[in-house]
Amino acid sequence: MPKIGVIGGSGLYKIEGIKKVKEVLVNTPFGRPSGRFILGELEGKEVVFVPRHDIGHRIPPGHINYRANIFGMKKLGVEKIISVSACGSLKEEFKPLDFVVVDQFVDRTNYAREMSFFTKGIVAHIEFSHPVCSCLSKLIYDTGKSLNMNIHPKGTYINMEGPAFSTLAESNLYRSWGMDIIGMTNFAEAKLAREAEMCYATLAAVTDYDCWHPAHQSVTIEMIIGNLNKNIENSKKILSSVIKNIPGGCSCGCPGSLKYAIITDKRFIPAKTKKDLGIIIGKYLKK
Repeated sequence: MPKIGVIGGSGLYKIEGIKKVKEVLVNTPFGRPSGRFILGELEGKEVVFVPRHDIGHRIPPGHINYRANIFGMKKLGVEKIISVSACGSLKEEFKPLDFVVVDQFVDRTNYAREMSFFTKGIVAHIEFSHPVCSCLSKLIYDTGKSLNMNIHPKGTYINMEGPAFSTLAESNLYRSWGMDIIGMTNFAEAKLAREAEMCYATLAAVTDYDCWHPAHQSVTIEMIIGNLNKNIENSKKILSSVIKNIPGGCSCGCPGSLKYAIITDKRFIPAKTKKDLGIIIGKYLKK
């Protein structure tokens, strides 16, 4: 069975029910991850958990070491990642306390975020038209429906820079583009997971209407935290059931996403890069 990774967002800093727990500090070629990885067993499956903002929410979105977090998951043998994330809604029908299983992303962050493992002497162009795992996403949606949650099967997530929330002009601009929800973290994770040939899906918890809604023109931390706390328990219920029912295989192409993506002649890839990325590209260098 696949080892399952869970990335916890705002409010989700631990998962109850994990057995045989141990904490592991993982070293990566890309620096330190957000925190220690929690390894254990949940619903009979091996689970690896990391809070992206660290315990106590100490790392802002633009300073998260996304590469280290995803690489750490890969190093620990994770094959499928479920990302839990708070988000704002840009459409009336995506109400606070709803869940959205994201199927598309638009990136509006700056270039300070490192979003690729392929930067030093190696070039890879992954196929990214469909940035999440269809199998894992469907399982999350079906699970939410079976638990009678208000959950949407798809939605486009625009990834803003943060940490400030949107201006009214920005919120209206994103709405005019047809965006569904807004957040600050998941685009980098999705891209890096695809580069690492791991299945990735986002369970987004709607906390507010951003600032565009006439009845919610001011987004406050109190409002967000209140709704977030209400959704955390439901998030945990969905996670537990998904993990219990996750299949061993999948018809998606995530595990082979690098098969034709590496462009650099392997004779010219630096030795250090080959070593650093061995767990990701090693099988392709043997051919």
